[in-house]
Amino acid sequence: MSTFVIKPGQLSLQDCRYIYHNEVTLALDESCFNAVELSAQAVQNVIDEKRTVYGINTGFGLLASTSIPDEKLQLLQESLVLSHAAGIGKALDNNTVRLLVALKVNSLSQGFSGIRLNVIQTLLELINQQVYPLIPEKGSVGASGDLAPLAHMSCALIGVGEVNYRGEVVNAEQALKSVNIEKLSLAAKEGLALLNGTQASTAIALRGLFQAENCFSSAMVAGCLSVDAALGSIAPFDARIHQARGHAGQIDTAVVYKEFMQGSQLLDSHADCGKVQDPYSLRCQPQVMGAVLDQLRFQASILLTEANAVSDNPLVFTQEGDIISGGNFHAEPVALAADGLAIAAAEIGAISERRTALLLDKHLSQLPPFLVNDSGVNSGFMIAQVTAAALASENKTLAHPASVDSLPTSANQEDHVSMATFAARKLVELTDNLAGVLSVEMLCAAQGVELRAPLKTSTKGLKAIKIIRTKAAFYEKDRYMASDIEGIKSLILDGSFNELVEQLSLPSLATTQ
Repeated sequence: MSTFVIKPGQLSLQDCRYIYHNEVTLALDESCFNAVELSAQAVQNVIDEKRTVYGINTGFGLLASTSIPDEKLQLLQESLVLSHAAGIGKALDNNTVRLLVALKVNSLSQGFSGIRLNVIQTLLELINQQVYPLIPEKGSVGASGDLAPLAHMSCALIGVGEVNYRGEVVNAEQALKSVNIEKLSLAAKEGLALLNGTQASTAIALRGLFQAENCFSSAMVAGCLSVDAALGSIAPFDARIHQARGHAGQIDTAVVYKEFMQGSQLLDSHADCGKVQDPYSLRCQPQVMGAVLDQLRFQASILLTEANAVSDNPLVFTQEGDIISGGNFHAEPVALAADGLAIAAAEIGAISERRTALLLDKHLSQLPPFLVNDSGVNSGFMIAQVTAAALASENKTLAHPASVDSLPTSANQEDHVSMATFAARKLVELTDNLAGVLSVEMLCAAQGVELRAPLKTSTKGLKAIKIIRTKAAFYEKDRYMASDIEGIKSLILDGSFNELVEQLSLPSLATTQ
């Protein structure tokens, strides 16, 4: 198992993707140790000097004006963690929890949080010993931070609640004993530092980004195959068209489409067919996918900033000796980014489903009805397209922004919230649906190209079909289809088609920042 060293405030999107996908050992760069210790000492100075500061020796939220005596400060922090562990729903997957913890450590170790170094290192040790806190996915409104999810994470540190320990759900205290981790007694401000922050919504949104990028690559590949299967024209991908408009994403995707299809025998086979224009789902791919790419790049930059952000409260500024209460825990940037990605990803599925429908219509594609020989006896891909339509329609609802809604909490002290965690969860569900839509197009496009034999598609097109055929054979006659769709969906979500369009340099897949 490899070790990934977290350099506070310096995570890249590639780092986040790597941590998400791999069971790495996490370590902390020693250069931050002094800043962390000075920050913790600043909190202790408040107590020693009998000053009253929010979050250190006061209550929380609407109870911020209530002073807490020194002898109850440890109880205050433990009570905070326990009372906020009120999440509900299924647990986040281990990959997301690992990324969540890495993001939390990245934030806490920058020296603004007043938390002791050993608390941060114990968080890392949980992951390194494969003790993953069970964190319910629902219960955060994304303001005052992701309180409930991060409370469930924090409960594991004090031996409370349940964890996933090496594949089994067990009591947290039992798991800590099994790996010789001593449960913590939280000092002043530490519970609040752990609970405040946007790391749950950001980790989930990053997962959605990674899935969206994998789907984007796959949609580019599927779109190229569909053009060839439908005997579409390569002319709409001429660089001059896209340079004249000027959008970077449109220009970049057009180059990839044209390069992907170069050398296809199918392109040359209909040079004199007399057809003037292709339907929009073929012809306008650079315009649609280019706009999506621009969104991916912009929203990814927002999530990268948030991944490196200090988002708890109050913040400790050791150089000035100030401890200031603000609102960095408000996850509006994450909410808007996740909603923007969801809208863009839904459009990928909308245009993909239309290409699938085109290929099945013999009047448009000039292929056998529903892409199967002896149609009538065989239904071919008829109901696969229905599945794609169902998923694309679901995504219309899932694309509705969560960030436009807000219910006040904490007796109206927290009177505007972001709903970022819900926005991020919707994005993950939407991109999972999208992978299903694209898997149907992949199957149909590959089938359509092979029905044009002996003519062949381009070299890259043949590589794509070879990948598809590792999970689903050519459709000779009706057979059980669900496993074919699921098989291609798994390839899409695993990023199996990314290398075929790698020149696009998608945000978390780019070799340089």
